[in-house]
Amino acid sequence: MTQRKSRADRRVELIDAARRAMIQHGAEGVHLNQIAEEAGLTSGAVLYHYPDLRDLLIEAHHAGMERFYEQRVKKISGIADPAQKLITTIRSGLPEGPDDSGVRLLCELGGAAGRNRVYGTLLTTLYDRQVAMYQMILEIGAAQGVFTLTGDSEQIARNLVALEDAYGYRIIARHHSIGPDEAVGLILDFARMATGHPLKETPAAPRPKATRSTRTTRPRANGKTADTPAAGPQDAD
Repeated sequence: MTQRKSRADRRVELIDAARRAMIQHGAEGVHLNQIAEEAGLTSGAVLYHYPDLRDLLIEAHHAGMERFYEQRVKKISGIADPAQKLITTIRSGLPEGPDDSGVRLLCELGGAAGRNRVYGTLLTTLYDRQVAMYQMILEIGAAQGVFTLTGDSEQIARNLVALEDAYGYRIIARHHSIGPDEAVGLILDFARMATGHPLKETPAAPRPKATRSTRTTRPRANGKTADTPAAGPQDAD
């Protein structure tokens, strides 16, 4: 017997379906039946949860934008070093690749922002919050003597967000020489000049080598041999 989904779970599924439909059909060109098809529901079932389709589309945009502020703030909250905090923030603001659905959705939203006041307000709010996030990192680093800022912290922060947006678009557009790592390097070049800090990424800890037990043989009473585990594990070949 299948368990019936809660109303909250169904709304989450509809938000995901709306995001996929907007990426495929455009932020302004998406229709109710297309969202219903993505969700595997009838149009009436979609309207049961969202009588006004605009509410669903706005929630879908909010869910997509959460990644680029709330989740980033949470990610850097446990990092004490302002330099590593800045590096982590830069890397987490870029697409993972050209098929990154979250960034593709923001690109669709950006294309419609000039014609849709709500979308424009959403993007403006996200931009302002990202600038404030960077500005706080820069000012804390300067106060601790880690950064020597070459200009106003807000101006530097605005440029960092603008570079994120520009290179993020190039990644989504499948530029032949700009991927996520290349974009991080380019933005870090600007950040180094702006902060007077080398901003070297902390290398990831090496993974432990796989181990296996070796076995020795001991004679049995019948003259045959039996395997016996060695005293301890050794590195695999």
